[in-house]
Amino acid sequence: TSECGFNPATLPEFLYDFQESLVRWALKLGRSAIFADCGMGKTAMQLAWAQQVIERTNRHVLIVTPLAVGAQTIEEASRFGIDAKRSRDGKMPSGGPCVVVTNYEQLRKFDPSVFAGVVCDESSGIKDFKSERKATVVEFLRTIEFRLLCTATAAPNDFWELGTSSEALGLLGFRDM
Repeated sequence: TSECGFNPATLPEFLYDFQESLVRWALKLGRSAIFADCGMGKTAMQLAWAQQVIERTNRHVLIVTPLAVGAQTIEEASRFGIDAKRSRDGKMPSGGPCVVVTNYEQLRKFDPSVFAGVVCDESSGIKDFKSERKATVVEFLRTIEFRLLCTATAAPNDFWELGTSSEALGLLGFRDM
């Protein structure tokens, strides 16, 4: 992999040491994936990652979640003091750059040029190389500078799954795998 990211000066104190290490690594790469088991704090890590990208670029970061997870992401952001707002119609919240949270079904309503970074939460939802969701996500991410995939589902365990994740990150495509 090539590094296209940056080294953050400081990270939030709410991160545990192992979370801080993963977030630093993901920011340094610029495009990466965190495959961490349930209860390991993926939401905290992706929010910290998103906040760093906002601070670096002064632009919005989009977090794309399954439908049932968006509200929890907003609640956790509030708990951690991170400005996160929900949008289901592609419209940007008023005010300065923030974390924008939507669900996969609404992604087509957004303009990728508005975002410096995108987090795909529960990215195992794009593992099927033939799915419309995977095609939509890969196309949306095509021009996004900073990308993070997060999932609690077991790490991809075959070349198709690795390929779709790699393709979403702008690395090798699933066919190349």
